[in-house]
Amino acid sequence: MLLKDNKNIQMKYLTYTVALSIIITSIFSCSDSNGKADGYGNFEATEITISAENNGKLMSFTIEEGQKLEKGAFVGYIDTIPLTLKREQLEVSKSVITSKSKGVLSQINVLNAKLKNGNINKDRIENLIKDNAATQKQLDDVDGEIDVVKSQIRSVELQNAPVVNELKSIDVQLRQIDDQIKKSKIINPIAGTVLTKYAEPNEITAFAKPLYKIANLNSMQLRVYISETQLANLTIGQEVSVKIDYGDAMKPYKGTIGWIASEAEFTPKIIQTKEERVALVYALKINVINDGSLKIGMPAEMWIEN
Repeated sequence: MLLKDNKNIQMKYLTYTVALSIIITSIFSCSDSNGKADGYGNFEATEITISAENNGKLMSFTIEEGQKLEKGAFVGYIDTIPLTLKREQLEVSKSVITSKSKGVLSQINVLNAKLKNGNINKDRIENLIKDNAATQKQLDDVDGEIDVVKSQIRSVELQNAPVVNELKSIDVQLRQIDDQIKKSKIINPIAGTVLTKYAEPNEITAFAKPLYKIANLNSMQLRVYISETQLANLTIGQEVSVKIDYGDAMKPYKGTIGWIASEAEFTPKIIQTKEERVALVYALKINVINDGSLKIGMPAEMWIEN
């Protein structure tokens, strides 16, 4: 009798264990099916490569990878001695030409002064006409005087074209050198973090040669891909939830949809199975404020908030 009772107890325990296992399996299966993310992707940021705008020796270059830079920060400069010497040479040439043609230049300066006064008188008379304090004839007379002065300036320039053109050419060269000297200073264009450094002080650099790469990591973009059926539930500006792996758990972030592709594309091979690669999907970017944990290329999940 005792043996029979024990056997009944074992059967009841076994039945209870099997039933409990089925319930637990069912719960976890439901959880897996309901707990699937709405999209998967990787974080990215807008990376800008800063290149040299001049040729020469890199005299100073005070940045390091991982360093945060403000917009407009001075980070180094390229040797400007050759440009400075060339500028001095042009200034000497301009002085020589000017000394040989003082009469021509003084005549042009006098005419330019008369032209300036004529334009001032024209503006004054136009204002008086609005108040009915001057006549149209007075304005016509001033316009006539201005035209005469302009004609005289053209005549002098034509008669002394070689001198005038040479001086204009030197002025253009001086402005070009000033621009090159200005571009020899390396000024950081955006606030961000230095990702890669390509050059070191005392190296010889050249125009368009990369110096460093920078990106603003304060706000990251999560690029994810969604199906056409999900597209109807998403709009630009909509808030979604973003999660990353954080130890044994998931760390949540608030995200805002900033861009949705207007055309479909095939699912990227690197993130989907072979069967899913043939499916057409839409890319979208989600803007997420970075607390320091988000990195470029880090995988993440997107969850549509109900």
